[in-house]
Amino acid sequence: MEVTQETNKKTILVVDDDASILGTVSDVLVRDYHVLRANSGEEALQLSKDCQSEIYLLLSDFQMPGMSGVELATQITVLRPNIKVLLMSGYPAGMLILNEGWHFLAKPFIPSQLRALIVGLVSPEHASRFSA
Repeated sequence: MEVTQETNKKTILVVDDDASILGTVSDVLVRDYHVLRANSGEEALQLSKDCQSEIYLLLSDFQMPGMSGVELATQITVLRPNIKVLLMSGYPAGMLILNEGWHFLAKPFIPSQLRALIVGLVSPEHASRFSA
């Protein structure tokens, strides 16, 4: 678990069991957001319970050992009903059915895709700067 913090930044909880993806995604976001990192759904749920400030977005891998991204999102949204949910996956075929208001990002993606989607979810008032 690694926490980077600046008080004026919105908090995002990033969860992936693949350390390289967790690191890459966190590195993309850390400049603009306070990033909480977890390697598992269980660790992320504990971070959410321990965090005293608002968490604006859960960005989680869809498939993880133990607790899946959907199970994690379901539990966190009970604790934090205003949190936005963005699930990412390399799921190769078929449609994924997500709860209303949840969002999906297919892997692989490029950093600018990730940033634009997150800005639209977390700070929609600033989304126009990425849509040119």
